[in-house]
Amino acid sequence: MNKTLLLILCDFLLLNLLALTRWEKAEPPRPRQPPVPELAANAVTKDQDLVETMRLSLADQQAARDELAQKLSAADAALAAREQSLTQLQTERARLAQEREAAATALTATQKTAEELQQKVAAASQEATLTREQLAELQRDLALKQAEAERQRRELEALSKSHADARKQIEGLTMAVVVAEQEKKNLRETADALKTQVQAERTERIKVQEATTQLAQGVGQLAEKSGELSKEIRENRPINANVLFNEFQSNRVTTTLTASRRGLLGQVNRQKEANTVLVTNGQQIYALMHLADTPFSLVENGADWEKLGIQLSHQGGNRARAASMIFLAQDPRVVVLPISAPEAAALGAKVYPLAADPFKFPEAVLIDGGGRGYGEVGFKLDPTHAGFVRVDNRFFKRLFGDFAPKRGDLVFSKTGEFLGVMVNNDYCALVKDFTPFRTITPGDDIKAQATGATLDAIGNRVRGLPLNLQ
Repeated sequence: MNKTLLLILCDFLLLNLLALTRWEKAEPPRPRQPPVPELAANAVTKDQDLVETMRLSLADQQAARDELAQKLSAADAALAAREQSLTQLQTERARLAQEREAAATALTATQKTAEELQQKVAAASQEATLTREQLAELQRDLALKQAEAERQRRELEALSKSHADARKQIEGLTMAVVVAEQEKKNLRETADALKTQVQAERTERIKVQEATTQLAQGVGQLAEKSGELSKEIRENRPINANVLFNEFQSNRVTTTLTASRRGLLGQVNRQKEANTVLVTNGQQIYALMHLADTPFSLVENGADWEKLGIQLSHQGGNRARAASMIFLAQDPRVVVLPISAPEAAALGAKVYPLAADPFKFPEAVLIDGGGRGYGEVGFKLDPTHAGFVRVDNRFFKRLFGDFAPKRGDLVFSKTGEFLGVMVNNDYCALVKDFTPFRTITPGDDIKAQATGATLDAIGNRVRGLPLNLQ
């Protein structure tokens, strides 16, 4: 029981006792007198009064006791109610204290979690800000570098074009002078030869006239033999290298090849130009070149090209488009572009026949692929490499231009027929037929043709050749 309630109860009981107790003043003792004998009637009345008085006092005490008992019961009930209320209050207080402690703990944990989340958010925001700034900086740097690279590329292309134009003009003027001098010399030699021939013919005519009767029977045979002899002389008479080069200059065809594909750093666009001639096997006409004069390369990975365009032109005039690009079976580094006879006629360039007897003369005329020079060179058969001849660079006779035999140069026989293409600095691939090894059809969407696999097959074929032919 609570001490405070106990004290209150004790005070309440004490006050009740004090209030209900009858306090009487003590009288000093009187000297006892001897009893006086009373009458019997008076004695009876006195005893009755005393009994009545005691009965009334007892009734009063009983009433006071009952009242006190009621008050005590009420106090006990009130005290029990207060104790019950106090117990409930203490229980509620303990529960509230526990809830407050739990709420405080939860609040502390929530605040800690909120602080951690706020720190994480701040760190993430800072990291995102740094990442965006770095990305923006990298994008700006990349844009600047790309712009600078594009500007330098345009400048380089413009400079290369201007240099090429100037070089072509110089070469053209120089060649015109050389050709004019050579033509003048040839005309002079031809005039002297014609004079000698006329004189000889006059003498022969006189002799013929004198022997007309004797030779009348063999006129037909003589005419036939003369025709065969003239044809044989023409076929076996070597053509001057200057004439061949001048003819090449007049009939060379410019091929323009453009190709594009997607690369790691963006779109890859390539364009190659090459000067070549038209050749024929009597059935089909082709423009012929080396693989190095195309946009393709054998040292790159097998990426598939997506677009290929091929255009041929002659001295800036009419243009033609090749229907396919053929890599020859003899050596896939030799590339031919077939065109139709009407397209060849529209171009207006001479079509060279393949050499029927490539070994008729021990020397050949080698013309630089770009038309920058030419010369006479000896060649030898190599029995270990059928279809190829070895060019003897030691006896290379330059007639015009400062250059050495290299891949892509064109080789002509002394009779003006087409022999082949230099596949490296020492060997020439003789072109006898146009049997294909692989073929690519040009167009705006050639990815389905798997050009990467085609070029890989060509590379494997070339790497399988002997080292001196690679």
